[in-house]
Amino acid sequence: MELVKIRRALHQIPEIGFQEVKTQAYLMDIISQFPQERIELVKWRTGLAVKVRGDNPTKLIGWRTDIDALAITEETGLEFQSQHPGFMHACGHDIHMAITIGLLHKLIDKPIQDDVVILFQPAEEGPGGALPFREWLKTDKPDFLPDCIYALHIAPELPVGTVGTRPGLLFANTSELFIDLHGKGGHAAFPHLTEDMAIAAASMLMQLQTVVSRNVNPMDSAVLTIGKLSAGTVQNIIAEHARLEGTIRTLNSESMSQIKLRIEAICRAVEQANNCQVHIDYGSRYLEVKNDETLAENFLRYADQVEGIQAIQSDAAMTGEDFGYFTEQIPGVMFWAGVSSAYGLHHSKLNPDEQILELMPDFLHGFFLEL
Repeated sequence: MELVKIRRALHQIPEIGFQEVKTQAYLMDIISQFPQERIELVKWRTGLAVKVRGDNPTKLIGWRTDIDALAITEETGLEFQSQHPGFMHACGHDIHMAITIGLLHKLIDKPIQDDVVILFQPAEEGPGGALPFREWLKTDKPDFLPDCIYALHIAPELPVGTVGTRPGLLFANTSELFIDLHGKGGHAAFPHLTEDMAIAAASMLMQLQTVVSRNVNPMDSAVLTIGKLSAGTVQNIIAEHARLEGTIRTLNSESMSQIKLRIEAICRAVEQANNCQVHIDYGSRYLEVKNDETLAENFLRYADQVEGIQAIQSDAAMTGEDFGYFTEQIPGVMFWAGVSSAYGLHHSKLNPDEQILELMPDFLHGFFLEL
């Protein structure tokens, strides 16, 4: 398989969540070139599900890959860089897809005992494709719903050949946060006739910084970050609208609920103090990714025995991943796979080492043989 060529072709056509039309068509074209006797392919929105029949199945093993990109302008300077201005595979999903194509080819060429279903899932970066994909499988394609499920994510900071995961919690609960404040604007020379939303937003931003430090148990871990504050139009008009945009990360659902209750209380207080209206939108929320303890231990044990692979036990991270909607109901494991990049995830210069494409399909095929 020319996986480097496939990866580079995918890299040039990045598409954001539920707009992966070219990506879906390209994947279907590649898969159509494989022998079709053992596979069944169905489309779901802009994603795909491909079932590969085994020789003597006793269970259905699942593999999930994400297929969407980010709204980031690429700055790698690569000859195969994005042909879609303003969009880039800056989270490595092009690598994920190419590895998955390699795995699919091996499963067809060298069948294992069990059936395997491969899910090409859209919209991982937002608004979230895992939950509706899972529910569609349950209601419309129950014979495609796996008994266990696996996935990987590239790790730029790790060398190629390193895989890492841990039993139990791997990634956090996450929620977007958008807060809009609406007041009364006016001339900068007459502030007493206005309700200044720049001042209200600044006050709210400072108060939000106390939510974690004063409302979450110090023995828990949580993050509330406001990454963007915007207000006003020009220098001599008092702002009638302001907007805060941020993210919430917690290691359990209880802390997430507690933080949101405190945010809402602060917003109500700001409304009263500034005679304005405040609207909260939590956007997309992703569940924590909890690896099945037995499956994760078995994965690490297997990886430790494979030549050319170094297995490490990862720390839990505040990273968000909607794979948690699969592991909520299906025993599963997500793991990191090193790609030796000088730039990290969601960076405009992310450049994964393509050597991973030589290692990972063989590694995964061997692992599935052992399940």
